[in-house]
Amino acid sequence: MSGQEDTTDGSSVHPAATPAQRAHSDVMRRAPYRFRHGSYEVTVLSDGHLVLPTTLLAPEAPAADRSAALEIAGLRSESYEPAANIPLIRSGEELILFDTGGVGFQPGLGQLSRHLAASGIEAGSITKVVLTHGHPDHIWGTVLADGALRFPNATYYAGATEWDFWNRDDVWTKLPDAQRPFATGARRQYAAVRDRVTMVRPGDEVISGIHAMATPGHTPGHLSFEVAGGDGLIIAGDVVTTPSVFFPNPRWTFGFDADDGQAIASRERLLDRAASEHAMLLGYHWPYPGVGFAERDGAGYRYLSEVADRADARDDSY
Repeated sequence: MSGQEDTTDGSSVHPAATPAQRAHSDVMRRAPYRFRHGSYEVTVLSDGHLVLPTTLLAPEAPAADRSAALEIAGLRSESYEPAANIPLIRSGEELILFDTGGVGFQPGLGQLSRHLAASGIEAGSITKVVLTHGHPDHIWGTVLADGALRFPNATYYAGATEWDFWNRDDVWTKLPDAQRPFATGARRQYAAVRDRVTMVRPGDEVISGIHAMATPGHTPGHLSFEVAGGDGLIIAGDVVTTPSVFFPNPRWTFGFDADDGQAIASRERLLDRAASEHAMLLGYHWPYPGVGFAERDGAGYRYLSEVADRADARDDSY
């Protein structure tokens, strides 16, 4: 590459990209992002992205305020594409994966295995898989199409409250009609690890220095995870789904939250703590790779990305 701007009409010179070429381009664009945190090596791997209607974002907010917030956030169309960022933590001989992605849920998901392979990480080398909650974009990558486990040598960790919710006999009555397939999928994924799962409650450790935090509301037993070192790192999961909207407006609601009141309380606690302690946050659906900080800004917070200028953290071996 000469570094000069290509001023030709690309549509007349280059053939349209094939699906395989587009998938490869996505892999290159979202190469793994690595950084050190205390004694741990953290790698963020992309599972791709969702396509969701913007009507999910703060549906109850005053119309004028909501419109202004979405405009500021650059969310001007009827849909948006939140990322799916999966943390992998290396500690000694342990390789700990947080969530398994959304294979088969939406076409834009299911890229985790591709990124692991491109990074030279074999599925069989993952020693622990930690599940933040039972939604399809987080756990439908647990089981392969033939029923085998994608990570066959891992021990699995699931929140006890979350496990009980998705496996209760009347779970179908607790969900909107459109989300009932979520339960079918969750029960299949959970059943596959039943013989090797450890139930986790708030305060429990996965390994020394990594422990569970109660952040219910998005789902009844949603868990986040705190990683020791420095000012702290919190793997947030889905406590805050879209930082450009919910950092400034933490009391607004999100359409996929199970309990609005609990979700708001968990979101406010997390952001208050992160801002007070300058803890690093890692959000599952934040712009890739989803690593940043919360800073107080009036009645809300501002999202500060950690990675905008850190080219050194990207894996250029792809």
